[in-house]
Amino acid sequence: MNSKHQYVELSDGHFIPPLGFGTYKLQEVPNSNVTEATKIAIEAGFRHIDCAYVYQVEEEVGLAIRSKIADGTVKREDIFYTSKLWSTFHQPELVQTCLERSLEKLCFDYVDLYLIHFPVTMKTGEELFPADENGKIIYDSADLCAIWEAMEKCKDAGLAKSIGVSNFNRRQLEMILKKPGLRYKPVCNQVECHVYHNQRKLLDFCKSKGIVLVAYGALGTQRCQECVDPSAPFLLDDPVLGALAKKHKRSPALIALRYHLQRGIVVLVKSFNEKRIKENIQCSLDQNPHTAFGSKKSSIDAVGRTFGLKLENVGISMQRIKSFLRREISTAREECAEKNPC
Repeated sequence: MNSKHQYVELSDGHFIPPLGFGTYKLQEVPNSNVTEATKIAIEAGFRHIDCAYVYQVEEEVGLAIRSKIADGTVKREDIFYTSKLWSTFHQPELVQTCLERSLEKLCFDYVDLYLIHFPVTMKTGEELFPADENGKIIYDSADLCAIWEAMEKCKDAGLAKSIGVSNFNRRQLEMILKKPGLRYKPVCNQVECHVYHNQRKLLDFCKSKGIVLVAYGALGTQRCQECVDPSAPFLLDDPVLGALAKKHKRSPALIALRYHLQRGIVVLVKSFNEKRIKENIQCSLDQNPHTAFGSKKSSIDAVGRTFGLKLENVGISMQRIKSFLRREISTAREECAEKNPC
């Protein structure tokens, strides 16, 4: 492994890089951009790559990683790769199928981390976002504990080195932790977490159980109209972050990222801009002690208390999940109409 990187130990003995590169993209962004951005990220020093079955870019991400292995930049064991189980594969007998599909697209033998993407089940089938004639999501029921048992089997089979969850709240985590016959507990919980939504209570709970919190949206949430007041402030324009950035001669983005790292959180950052990708990795490589906030971290905590969401102890709200699904269904139907005009 690259000696200049620090790692966070997971409860199963494996190690995860504290800063990861996210690969989710909006529909209007070409898939080829993901390949190039992932290559740039690896060249810049990222060794933790986060993706998911539902992102539909695992083939492109796998191509990027394999190309960097082929040119000698990294070895496979240098890369910590995360994928996620999608909600239409929640029937226990389909959990490994979803993972195997991801592995086939990646041309990998294993993933380093496999997560249950959402604690929400949708109708089984090939449609990623099954909907009825009125455009409403078709949900289904599934036992989270049974899903977790299937995840454990994936680990036993050597298809995933570590297993965890995403977007789980405390109650859902406790369901798994208290499951009779539990063999492997979740090593992490990946949730939206940023200065305005700092997940303090959920972080404290996860730490008490030896579960690493992984933050996505660390530089601010996607500002979809259904979830965010258009008049709400932009995180990177926050005056507290701006003042700290000016003092330490860093960008507000690096200040926000460093804040999470100092809280013991693994952070994911996403960008298709080469300059920003190279800037973001400096957060984990920068050894300048002046970027360590010390008591100044409390001033950032105060920002979170002022503007944080009300559902602080929830991984992600049902409203936000449904909003995400509605947008994806709408986009899929528009693309289908373009390809199959009446």
